Amino acid sequence: MNILGGYDIEDLSIGMHATFSKTITEADIVLFAGVSGDNNAIHINEEFARTTPFQGRIAHGMLTASVISAAVANKLPGPGAVYMNQNLSFRAPVRPGDTVHATVTVSAITAEKRRVVLLTVCRVKGQVVIEGEAMVKVGSCAPLPPRGDAAARLPDLQPQFA
Repeated sequence: MNILGGYDIEDLSIGMHATFSKTITEADIVLFAGVSGDNNAIHINEEFARTTPFQGRIAHGMLTASVISAAVANKLPGPGAVYMNQNLSFRAPVRPGDTVHATVTVSAITAEKRRVVLLTVCRVKGQVVIEGEAMVKVGSCAPLPPRGDAAARLPDLQPQFA
């Protein structure tokens, strides 16, 4: 583990998983609308939302997906992980008051590049509401080779496309 309690590449194995849960509140939806600028009436206007196929307000998809980010940042790989990529498929709506359980599962590890692929799934009451895949970069407990200047000794956190 790193000094912040996050997993290093050497600590990870295929199949490891962790879950982070959050209840989506009215305040979360209003604040997310303000921060993101997404003021779609489906999220903030109950009267309008009742006229849609959802028959009521739903949380922003990206607000719901942010619970995945919390799982990555706080649980697996945890502090020090750097998001490189995320794809998402939205399967069902999330409503104010729903508790979202985001589970991340290690599905691939590229040790030499310190990259980890995670399967990402959000569930509400057992139903999948979002599924996808993320790629994150993590640290290593292996010592860095000596280099001439301090900047050269910093871990490479820039995305590398191979």
